[in-house]
Formats: sequence, C-alpha cells, structure tokens
Amino acid sequence: MALAVVDINCDMGEGFGCWHLGGADDAELMTFISSANIATGFHAGDPNLMDATVRAAVQRGISIGAHPGYRDLQGFGRRRIHGSADEIVNDILYQVGALREFCRRHGANLRHVKPHGALYMELARNEAMSRSFVEAMRVTSPGTSIFCMGVSTTYRAAIAAGQPTVREFYADRDYDDTGSIVFTRHSGRLDPQAVADKVVRACVDGRVRTVDGSDIDIEFESICFHSDTPGCLEIASAMHAALIAHGIRIEPVTNI
Repeated sequence: MALAVVDINCDMGEGFGCWHLGGADDAELMTFISSANIATGFHAGDPNLMDATVRAAVQRGISIGAHPGYRDLQGFGRRRIHGSADEIVNDILYQVGALREFCRRHGANLRHVKPHGALYMELARNEAMSRSFVEAMRVTSPGTSIFCMGVSTTYRAAIAAGQPTVREFYADRDYDDTGSIVFTRHSGRLDPQAVADKVVRACVDGRVRTVDGSDIDIEFESICFHSDTPGCLEIASAMHAALIAHGIRIEPVTNI
C-alpha cells in the first residue's frame, strides 16, 4: 500500500568544537526534514552544539531524537567498540539523558532514540544487547520511539516488549537481499534524482532494488539520509520535491 505520509530524518549536530563534519549546514538541511537525530557527544557533538541544534529544531517544529554512538570520536562511531551489553547500554543511557536535558531547557520533548553507525548495526544483529537496550528504554523512556530497521533484532525486541518503534528506509545506503542496509564507513557522491526515484518507489510500491539486482519488499515509517553524505543538501531537496509531487506528506514521526 502506498504511503500517504512519511517522516524524513537526518543526523544533525555532528561536529565537535570548531570542527564540522558534513556537506551542508544543519539549518539548511532542516528545511527538508521532519525529524532530527542529534549527536550526543560520543561519536560527534558537544554540549554547545547539542544546545544549538536542539534550539534550531524547536524553532522549526522538528521532532527531536537522540543519536548515541560508540565512544569513538576519531572513527566517527563507525568502528565497533567491544564491551558487555551492560557497558554499551549504559553509554547509550548516558548520552540520551544528556540530550533530554537540552530538550527540557528549550521546552521540547525527546521523541525518539536512534543509535548511530556501528552501534546501530551491532544492535541490529545482537539479540542480548538489543534486549538490554529495550529493557532500559522501557524503564527510562517508555514512550520514546526507537528508530531501527524492520528486519533488525532491535525491532523484534522492541515489538516484543511493547516499546514504540519507527522503521527506517535508507535513501543513501544500499540494501542486501535480507532487507538490511550495506554498512559503509564512507559514502561516495550519489545522483540526487536517482535517490529521489528510489525513495518514491519505496513509498509508492514498497519495493527496493538490492546490490545483487533483486527487488525486495520494504516497510517503513521514516526515510533516513545522512548529513555527511556528499551532496546531502541536493539529495534532501530532490527527495522532498519528489515526495510532494507524488502527493506524499512529510510530517514528524509523532504525527504518523
């Protein structure tokens, strides 16, 4: 069934001090999104940047989520950090709590949590860690949605526990035949119109082409793209325009 409304989320605040990573200014990207995943200090971000990004999202009516990652500034959270489930989940809670305070400062609610990079992929396949993460969320944030892939262990654990979830479709990542994204540390420049066409097809037909040339079914509520993908602003603009042209509304996940 074609989607009448969809969320668009993007990772935000991914700098540190005077350093900025990404192909566009966050304020420009916010023109085209409805949900922001704000870096919480471990893979990127710092208190001043978290505060400024939350403030900007509130001013634009954008739904706010925490984007916790591995403690890996040098590798931008795209390298796996070995630790027990308890250690990793405690790192997540630490980061989520930090962003929640900045949300409170600006009169906003923390609407979702989306793990970053290698942590997202580890949770997607690690059943024990996913259960521990979801159990912690049930206690600390029972009404806060977890963003994840529909084929992930994270999704299954959250559904079983009754935790709100939002399934994602990745505009700027490839898919394999299992319905999982193909993880990469570096993304090349993509054709914005090709990305927009891929997104519209997923929304209208519920299908995506895999790296092996197969077409698979895909179900989701939110479209993700990355602010560090080269040409991200052009991608965001093309996606936004294509969705509107096909009569698909773009709204925060809280409205879907």
